[in-house]
Amino acid sequence: MNRIRQVWRTPGAKAMVAFLVVMIAIIIAMWPRGTGSSDSDGWNTPTGGTSGEQVSAQMLDQARTDAALAPCPTSTTPAPAGDVLAGVTGSCLSNGSTVDVGAALAGRPAVINLWAVWCLPCRRELPHFQELSDRAGGALNVLAVHAADGANRPYAILQFLKEVGVHLPTVADVDGTVAQAVKAPRVYPSTVFLRADGTVAAVLPQVFDSYDELAAAVTHNLGVTVGSGS
Repeated sequence: MNRIRQVWRTPGAKAMVAFLVVMIAIIIAMWPRGTGSSDSDGWNTPTGGTSGEQVSAQMLDQARTDAALAPCPTSTTPAPAGDVLAGVTGSCLSNGSTVDVGAALAGRPAVINLWAVWCLPCRRELPHFQELSDRAGGALNVLAVHAADGANRPYAILQFLKEVGVHLPTVADVDGTVAQAVKAPRVYPSTVFLRADGTVAAVLPQVFDSYDELAAAVTHNLGVTVGSGS
């Protein structure tokens, strides 16, 4: 017995125990919780995926207020023929409504940032897209689209955006149809540049380390000049 105790007290054994604990925690966090819907007691439960998020309707409403996201874009221009996002829908996180992404972006060039709350580079990069949106005015639409993985956790997404101080219009790509339509790789972050006619100019699976780097990519791919950073 003393021999066993001595073995478990070695640094190697302690490291192995710590590793196993971490792995078990990750497996539990990723384990599918099944499906669900809005319950009669006012709790919001996931409609698919691996989310275990369960928050009250009041908490979700407060999270929307605190995040203060810009409304999802709208357009009176119909999506033109050939628009890759025509008829593709997602959940607008500013109010929980379903938005036709193609119709919302129609008539203007657009920059779509595909990201996720569990993507560490996304946390650094998202503020550059906020600056792009602030500087672009009516020249183009800037839309944040959360990846399908975790998209059915609106409360967590809203809390994340509040923490990083980003108020971009944001769509949750719950079914993954936005990423599929633009043929984006499952790499985060990725940025999609859409022409005004809804066709894809470029898909860049990379991290923009500065606003100026992002602005240069906008000019190169869409021909829109938004100005350099301060």
